[in-house]
Amino acid sequence: MSTPSAPAAPPSCYRHPDRGTYVSCTRCQRYICPDCMRSAAVGHQCVECVDEGARSVQQPRTALGGRPVDKPIVTYVLIAANVVMFVLQMAVPGLQRGLFLWPAGIAAYDEFYRLLTSAFLHDGPTHILFNMWALWIIGPALERWLGRGRFVALYFLSALGGSVLVYLLTPINVPTLGASGAIFGLFGATLALSRKLNFDMRWIAGLIVINLVITFVVPSISWQGHVGGLLTGAAMGGVYAYAPRANRMLIQTGFSLALLAVFVALVWWRTTSLLAGAG
Repeated sequence: MSTPSAPAAPPSCYRHPDRGTYVSCTRCQRYICPDCMRSAAVGHQCVECVDEGARSVQQPRTALGGRPVDKPIVTYVLIAANVVMFVLQMAVPGLQRGLFLWPAGIAAYDEFYRLLTSAFLHDGPTHILFNMWALWIIGPALERWLGRGRFVALYFLSALGGSVLVYLLTPINVPTLGASGAIFGLFGATLALSRKLNFDMRWIAGLIVINLVITFVVPSISWQGHVGGLLTGAAMGGVYAYAPRANRMLIQTGFSLALLAVFVALVWWRTTSLLAGAG
C-alpha cells in the first residue's frame, strides 16, 4: 500500500512570504495575498502595478492647461484672508499704518512687504464689500479655467502690478490700500480669455468701463493701482490663452517670472530715484 504524498504548499505572496495564496496579479503575474489585492477592470492587481498604472494615466487639463478644480478653494481662501485682515485692522491699533502702501516707508526703510500687504487692507465696509463681491463673482470661473496655480499667480502678480504703478506714480507720502489692483487684474484676464473661451465679452467689458469711470471720477481712488492691475491681468490672460500648447507651461511660467523681474527692476529704479532726490 502506498502512502499519499502531502499536498504541495501554495505559492507565497511576493510582499508577504509567510502568506500562501493562489491569486496572481493580472498585470505582472506575481502572487498576491488579500491585503495586496486591488480590484482592476479584469481580476486583481498588486499595489505596485496599480500605482504604476495611475502614474501612466494622463491627468485631465482645461482648455488653458490647468488642472480642473471642483471647488474654487483659492477664491474662498482669498476672500477669507481679506475679511480677517479687515477685522484685524479694526481691532489692532496701528496695524493698518504698518501695512499699507507707503512709498516713503518702502524707499527709506526697505519695507517692500507693503507692496503686497496693502492688497489685503481696506478703507471701510463699502470698500471691502465691493471688492469681495467682485472676487466672489469673477474668481470661481477664472480658478476653474486656469487651475489653482495659474490663478494664484494671476492674483498676486496683478496685486503687485497695481502696487508697483502706485509706487512709481504716487507722491511719496500718500498711503494706498485695497485689493482693487488684484480685482482689476482678474477683470483684465477675463477679458483677454473671452475670445479663446468663446463667451460673451460684453458684460466684462462693460464692467471694466464702469469701474474705470468710477476710478477717475470719484476722488481718493487710486487710479494707478486699478490701471496697473488691469494691465498686468490682461497681459497674463493673453499669455495664458494663446501660448502654444507644446510649450505652454514653459512660456506661461517664463512670462510670469519675467513680469516679476520687471516689477523688481521698476521698484529698484524708483527707490534709487527717491533716495537720490532726498540726498
